[in-house]
Amino acid sequence: MTRIRAPANLPELVRATFNRAKTNGDVNFYPTQAAILHVNSIPFQLRFSPALASKPKPPKPAPTSSSSSSSSSSKPPPFDPFADPPPSLVIAKLDPPDHILVLNKFAIVPEHFILATAAFAPQTHLLTPADLGAARACIDAYGGRLFVFFNSGEHSGASQPHRHLQLLPVDRMRDGLPEHEESGWEVLADVLGRTGGGEAGHVPFRCFVERLADNDNGHSDKALHAAYLRLYRRACEAVLGTNAQEEEGEEGEARISYNLAMTRDVMVLCPRRSEGGPVVVAAAGGKEAEETVVGRLALNGTVLAGTALVKSQAEWDALRADPALLVRVLSKI
Repeated sequence: MTRIRAPANLPELVRATFNRAKTNGDVNFYPTQAAILHVNSIPFQLRFSPALASKPKPPKPAPTSSSSSSSSSSKPPPFDPFADPPPSLVIAKLDPPDHILVLNKFAIVPEHFILATAAFAPQTHLLTPADLGAARACIDAYGGRLFVFFNSGEHSGASQPHRHLQLLPVDRMRDGLPEHEESGWEVLADVLGRTGGGEAGHVPFRCFVERLADNDNGHSDKALHAAYLRLYRRACEAVLGTNAQEEEGEEGEARISYNLAMTRDVMVLCPRRSEGGPVVVAAAGGKEAEETVVGRLALNGTVLAGTALVKSQAEWDALRADPALLVRVLSKI
Protein backbone atom coordinates (compact mmCIF):
# COMPACT_ATOMS: atom_id res chain seq x y z
CA MET A 1 0.00 0.00 0.00
CA THR A 2 1.32 3.46 -0.91
CA ARG A 3 2.30 5.48 2.15
CA ILE A 4 0.17 8.63 2.36
CA ARG A 5 2.23 11.79 2.22
CA ALA A 6 1.53 15.31 3.43
CA PRO A 7 3.53 18.32 2.19
CA ALA A 8 6.83 18.54 4.06
CA ASN A 9 6.21 22.27 4.60
CA LEU A 10 2.67 21.72 5.91
CA PRO A 11 3.02 24.01 8.97
CA GLU A 12 4.13 26.88 6.73
CA LEU A 13 1.32 26.18 4.24
CA VAL A 14 -1.29 26.15 7.00
CA ARG A 15 0.06 29.35 8.54
CA ALA A 16 0.19 31.22 5.23
CA THR A 17 -3.27 30.06 4.15
CA PHE A 18 -4.77 30.98 7.53
CA ASN A 19 -3.17 34.43 7.65
CA ARG A 20 -4.27 35.22 4.10
CA ALA A 21 -7.82 33.97 4.67
CA LYS A 22 -8.10 35.87 7.94
CA THR A 23 -6.88 39.10 6.32
CA ASN A 24 -9.38 38.68 3.47
CA GLY A 25 -12.28 37.83 5.77
CA ASP A 26 -12.60 34.26 4.47
CA VAL A 27 -12.32 32.72 7.95
CA ASN A 28 -14.03 33.82 11.14
CA PHE A 29 -11.53 33.87 13.99
CA TYR A 30 -12.94 34.15 17.50
CA PRO A 31 -10.44 35.42 20.10
CA THR A 32 -10.78 33.91 23.55
CA GLN A 33 -9.85 34.53 27.14
CA ALA A 34 -8.22 31.55 28.82
CA ALA A 35 -7.79 30.13 32.30
CA ILE A 36 -6.45 26.90 33.75
CA LEU A 37 -8.69 24.80 35.97
CA HIS A 38 -7.59 21.59 37.65
CA VAL A 39 -9.56 18.39 37.04
CA ASN A 40 -8.33 15.73 39.47
CA SER A 41 -4.99 17.61 39.51
CA ILE A 42 -4.77 17.68 35.68
CA PRO A 43 -4.49 21.20 34.18
CA PHE A 44 -7.52 21.81 31.96
CA GLN A 45 -7.95 24.80 29.66
CA LEU A 46 -11.16 26.80 29.94
CA ARG A 47 -11.72 29.31 27.14
CA PHE A 48 -14.35 32.05 26.86
CA SER A 49 -15.57 33.57 23.61
CA PRO A 50 -18.82 35.56 23.85
CA ALA A 51 -18.75 36.21 20.10
CA LEU A 52 -19.32 32.50 19.49
CA ALA A 53 -22.86 32.79 20.82
CA SER A 54 -23.82 34.37 17.48
CA LYS A 55 -22.02 31.79 15.31
CA PRO A 56 -24.43 30.12 12.86
CA LYS A 57 -25.25 26.56 13.91
CA PRO A 58 -25.41 23.89 11.21
CA PRO A 59 -28.05 21.19 11.59
CA LYS A 60 -26.98 18.00 13.35
CA PRO A 61 -25.88 15.25 10.94
CA ALA A 62 -28.84 13.04 10.10
CA PRO A 63 -28.63 9.26 10.60
CA THR A 64 -27.51 7.44 7.47
CA SER A 65 -29.95 4.53 7.71
CA SER A 66 -32.04 3.56 4.69
CA SER A 67 -35.27 4.52 6.45
CA SER A 68 -34.11 8.05 7.09
CA SER A 69 -32.76 8.48 3.56
CA SER A 70 -36.03 7.39 1.96
CA SER A 71 -38.12 9.68 4.15
CA SER A 72 -35.98 12.70 3.32
CA SER A 73 -35.55 12.04 -0.41
CA SER A 74 -37.72 15.03 -1.31
CA LYS A 75 -35.63 17.45 0.76
CA PRO A 76 -32.64 19.26 -0.74
CA PRO A 77 -29.33 17.89 0.54
CA PRO A 78 -27.73 19.90 3.36
CA PHE A 79 -24.84 22.19 2.50
CA ASP A 80 -21.56 20.27 2.46
CA PRO A 81 -18.61 22.59 3.21
CA PHE A 82 -16.11 19.93 2.11
CA ALA A 83 -17.65 18.97 -1.24
CA ASP A 84 -16.32 22.01 -3.10
CA PRO A 85 -14.55 24.24 -0.58
CA PRO A 86 -13.63 27.82 -1.54
CA PRO A 87 -10.09 27.98 -2.95
CA SER A 88 -9.16 30.48 -0.23
CA LEU A 89 -9.69 27.78 2.41
CA VAL A 90 -7.90 24.92 0.62
CA ILE A 91 -4.45 24.13 1.98
CA ALA A 92 -3.46 21.05 -0.04
CA LYS A 93 -4.47 17.67 -1.38
CA LEU A 94 -2.65 14.71 0.05
CA ASP A 95 -0.85 12.10 -2.02
CA PRO A 96 -2.74 9.90 -2.96
CA PRO A 97 -5.47 12.56 -3.45
CA ASP A 98 -8.21 10.81 -1.45
CA HIS A 99 -8.15 13.47 1.27
CA ILE A 100 -7.99 17.26 1.26
CA LEU A 101 -6.81 19.75 3.86
CA VAL A 102 -8.92 22.87 4.38
CA LEU A 103 -9.08 25.59 7.00
CA ASN A 104 -11.80 25.52 9.62
CA LYS A 105 -13.96 28.49 8.65
CA PHE A 106 -14.89 29.12 12.29
CA ALA A 107 -11.65 29.04 14.29
CA ILE A 108 -11.08 29.39 18.02
CA VAL A 109 -7.47 28.23 17.77
CA PRO A 110 -5.39 29.94 15.06
CA GLU A 111 -4.47 27.63 12.15
CA HIS A 112 -7.19 25.09 13.03
CA PHE A 113 -7.56 22.94 9.93
CA ILE A 114 -9.50 19.93 8.72
CA LEU A 115 -8.68 16.65 7.00
CA ALA A 116 -11.71 15.64 4.91
CA THR A 117 -12.32 12.82 2.48
CA ALA A 118 -12.24 14.11 -1.10
CA ALA A 119 -15.39 12.11 -1.93
CA PHE A 120 -18.29 12.01 0.49
CA ALA A 121 -18.05 9.41 3.25
CA PRO A 122 -20.30 9.34 6.34
CA GLN A 123 -19.01 10.84 9.57
CA THR A 124 -20.89 8.15 11.48
CA HIS A 125 -19.06 5.25 9.80
CA LEU A 126 -15.89 3.70 11.14
CA LEU A 127 -12.63 5.30 10.06
CA THR A 128 -10.53 3.56 7.42
CA PRO A 129 -6.80 2.83 7.40
CA ALA A 130 -6.40 5.65 4.85
CA ASP A 131 -8.15 8.15 7.14
CA LEU A 132 -5.76 7.36 9.97
CA GLY A 133 -2.73 7.19 7.70
CA ALA A 134 -3.54 10.65 6.35
CA ALA A 135 -3.84 12.01 9.89
CA ARG A 136 -0.51 10.42 10.79
CA ALA A 137 1.15 12.02 7.75
CA CYS A 138 0.02 15.43 9.00
CA ILE A 139 1.30 14.73 12.51
CA ASP A 140 4.68 13.75 11.09
CA ALA A 141 4.84 16.91 8.98
CA TYR A 142 4.38 18.91 12.20
CA GLY A 143 7.15 17.04 13.97
CA GLY A 144 4.59 15.56 16.33
CA ARG A 145 3.26 18.93 17.52
CA LEU A 146 -0.28 18.33 16.27
CA PHE A 147 -3.48 17.22 18.01
CA VAL A 148 -5.98 15.32 15.85
CA PHE A 149 -9.56 14.62 16.91
CA PHE A 150 -12.67 13.02 15.42
CA ASN A 151 -16.30 13.40 16.49
CA SER A 152 -18.70 10.59 15.57
CA GLY A 153 -22.33 10.16 16.59
CA GLU A 154 -25.11 12.26 18.07
CA HIS A 155 -23.49 12.75 21.50
CA SER A 156 -19.97 13.52 20.22
CA GLY A 157 -20.27 17.17 19.20
CA ALA A 158 -20.27 16.28 15.49
CA SER A 159 -21.84 18.94 13.25
CA GLN A 160 -21.13 17.87 9.65
CA PRO A 161 -22.12 14.56 7.97
CA HIS A 162 -19.13 14.55 5.54
CA ARG A 163 -16.26 12.64 7.17
CA HIS A 164 -13.55 14.87 8.54
CA LEU A 165 -10.92 14.85 11.24
CA GLN A 166 -9.84 18.10 12.86
CA LEU A 167 -6.26 19.18 13.48
CA LEU A 168 -4.88 21.72 15.94
CA PRO A 169 -1.23 22.83 16.15
CA VAL A 170 -0.32 22.29 19.80
CA ASP A 171 1.76 25.47 20.01
CA ARG A 172 -1.25 27.54 18.88
CA MET A 173 -3.43 25.81 21.48
CA ARG A 174 -1.26 27.56 24.08
CA ASP A 175 -2.06 31.03 22.71
CA GLY A 176 -3.57 33.30 25.35
CA LEU A 177 -2.77 31.13 28.36
CA PRO A 178 -1.58 33.11 31.39
CA GLU A 179 2.23 33.10 31.36
CA HIS A 180 2.55 31.54 34.81
CA GLU A 181 0.21 28.70 33.77
CA GLU A 182 1.24 28.16 30.14
CA SER A 183 3.96 25.65 30.94
CA GLY A 184 1.66 23.58 33.18
CA TRP A 185 -0.85 22.60 30.51
CA GLU A 186 -0.24 19.80 28.04
CA VAL A 187 -2.45 17.76 25.75
CA LEU A 188 -4.57 15.47 27.91
CA ALA A 189 -4.28 12.52 25.51
CA ASP A 190 -0.50 12.55 25.97
CA VAL A 191 -0.91 12.68 29.76
CA LEU A 192 -3.24 9.68 29.63
CA GLY A 193 -0.79 7.88 27.35
CA ARG A 194 1.94 8.18 29.96
CA THR A 195 -0.22 7.34 32.97
CA GLY A 196 -2.72 4.90 31.49
CA GLY A 197 -5.23 7.10 33.29
CA GLY A 198 -8.22 6.62 31.01
CA GLU A 199 -9.57 3.79 33.13
CA ALA A 200 -7.88 4.60 36.42
CA GLY A 201 -9.84 7.62 37.62
CA HIS A 202 -7.45 10.32 36.45
CA VAL A 203 -10.32 11.96 34.55
CA PRO A 204 -14.03 11.87 35.45
CA PHE A 205 -15.08 10.21 32.20
CA ARG A 206 -14.38 6.82 30.64
CA CYS A 207 -11.79 6.57 27.90
CA PHE A 208 -9.52 3.93 26.44
CA VAL A 209 -5.85 4.49 25.68
CA GLU A 210 -3.30 2.84 23.44
CA ARG A 211 0.28 3.97 23.01
CA LEU A 212 1.57 3.91 19.43
CA ALA A 213 4.76 2.01 18.69
CA ASP A 214 7.66 4.35 17.96
CA ASN A 215 8.70 2.74 14.68
CA ASP A 216 7.64 2.65 11.03
CA ASN A 217 5.55 -0.50 11.51
CA GLY A 218 3.66 1.11 14.38
CA HIS A 219 2.91 4.13 12.22
CA SER A 220 1.63 2.20 9.21
CA ASP A 221 -1.98 2.67 8.12
CA LYS A 222 -2.68 -0.96 9.01
CA ALA A 223 -1.19 -0.70 12.50
CA LEU A 224 -3.00 2.55 13.24
CA HIS A 225 -6.29 1.07 12.09
CA ALA A 226 -5.76 -2.03 14.22
CA ALA A 227 -5.13 0.15 17.29
CA TYR A 228 -8.25 2.19 16.53
CA LEU A 229 -10.41 -0.93 16.18
CA ARG A 230 -9.10 -2.32 19.47
CA LEU A 231 -10.09 0.89 21.23
CA TYR A 232 -13.46 1.02 19.49
CA ARG A 233 -14.29 -2.57 20.44
CA ARG A 234 -13.33 -2.00 24.05
CA ALA A 235 -15.58 1.06 24.12
CA CYS A 236 -18.45 -0.88 22.56
CA GLU A 237 -18.01 -3.60 25.16
CA ALA A 238 -18.13 -1.01 27.95
CA VAL A 239 -21.24 0.70 26.54
CA LEU A 240 -23.19 -2.18 25.01
CA GLY A 241 -22.19 -5.22 27.05
CA THR A 242 -19.70 -8.03 27.25
CA ASN A 243 -20.61 -9.66 23.93
CA ALA A 244 -20.40 -6.48 21.87
CA GLN A 245 -16.87 -7.14 20.63
CA GLU A 246 -17.98 -10.27 18.78
CA GLU A 247 -20.45 -8.22 16.71
CA GLU A 248 -18.07 -5.45 15.64
CA GLY A 249 -16.84 -5.34 12.06
CA GLU A 250 -14.18 -3.12 10.53
CA GLU A 251 -16.40 -0.83 8.47
CA GLY A 252 -19.89 0.60 8.29
CA GLU A 253 -21.95 2.47 10.85
CA ALA A 254 -20.46 2.88 14.32
CA ARG A 255 -22.64 1.46 17.09
CA ILE A 256 -21.79 4.13 19.65
CA SER A 257 -21.09 7.85 19.81
CA TYR A 258 -17.45 8.57 20.54
CA ASN A 259 -14.53 10.96 20.28
CA LEU A 260 -11.12 9.85 19.05
CA ALA A 261 -7.87 11.68 19.71
CA MET A 262 -4.50 11.00 18.15
CA THR A 263 -1.05 12.44 18.72
CA ARG A 264 2.40 11.23 17.73
CA ASP A 265 2.56 8.84 20.69
CA VAL A 266 -0.98 7.85 21.63
CA MET A 267 -4.53 7.16 20.50
CA VAL A 268 -7.44 7.72 22.91
CA LEU A 269 -11.12 6.89 22.42
CA CYS A 270 -13.89 8.23 24.64
CA PRO A 271 -17.40 6.72 24.32
CA ARG A 272 -20.05 9.41 24.71
CA ARG A 273 -23.38 9.27 26.54
CA SER A 274 -24.22 12.95 26.14
CA GLU A 275 -22.78 16.06 24.52
CA GLY A 276 -22.42 17.81 27.87
CA GLY A 277 -24.58 19.08 30.68
CA PRO A 278 -25.87 22.10 32.58
CA VAL A 279 -23.60 24.34 34.63
CA VAL A 280 -25.50 24.49 37.92
CA VAL A 281 -24.65 26.99 40.65
CA ALA A 282 -25.96 26.59 44.19
CA ALA A 283 -27.59 29.56 45.86
CA ALA A 284 -26.16 31.04 49.03
CA GLY A 285 -26.54 28.49 51.78
CA GLY A 286 -26.32 25.61 49.34
CA LYS A 287 -30.01 24.75 49.30
CA GLU A 288 -30.60 22.31 46.47
CA ALA A 289 -34.00 23.76 45.63
CA GLU A 290 -32.38 27.11 44.92
CA GLU A 291 -29.80 25.91 42.40
CA THR A 292 -29.53 27.99 39.24
CA VAL A 293 -28.60 26.80 35.76
CA VAL A 294 -26.27 29.47 34.33
CA GLY A 295 -25.55 27.73 31.03
CA ARG A 296 -24.90 24.46 29.28
CA LEU A 297 -21.43 23.16 28.50
CA ALA A 298 -21.08 21.20 25.24
CA LEU A 299 -17.92 19.19 24.61
CA ASN A 300 -16.48 17.60 21.49
CA GLY A 301 -13.20 15.80 20.83
CA THR A 302 -11.16 18.70 22.20
CA VAL A 303 -12.07 17.38 25.64
CA LEU A 304 -9.32 14.81 24.99
CA ALA A 305 -6.88 17.69 24.60
CA GLY A 306 -7.92 18.95 28.03
CA THR A 307 -9.90 21.96 26.83
CA ALA A 308 -13.45 23.29 27.20
CA LEU A 309 -15.17 26.35 25.74
CA VAL A 310 -17.91 28.60 27.12
CA LYS A 311 -19.82 31.40 25.43
CA SER A 312 -21.40 33.30 28.34
CA GLN A 313 -19.99 35.43 31.14
CA ALA A 314 -22.09 33.54 33.69
CA GLU A 315 -20.55 30.18 32.71
CA TRP A 316 -17.05 31.66 32.62
CA ASP A 317 -17.40 33.17 36.09
CA ALA A 318 -19.06 30.10 37.62
CA LEU A 319 -16.55 27.54 36.35
CA ARG A 320 -13.52 29.60 37.36
CA ALA A 321 -15.01 30.17 40.81
CA ASP A 322 -15.76 26.47 41.31
CA PRO A 323 -13.88 24.00 39.06
CA ALA A 324 -15.92 21.18 40.62
CA LEU A 325 -18.75 22.33 38.33
CA LEU A 326 -16.59 21.35 35.34
CA VAL A 327 -15.85 17.97 36.92
CA ARG A 328 -19.58 17.44 37.37
CA VAL A 329 -20.29 18.05 33.68
CA LEU A 330 -17.34 15.91 32.56
CA SER A 331 -18.65 13.02 34.65
CA LYS A 332 -21.87 13.02 32.59
CA ILE A 333 -20.39 12.76 29.10
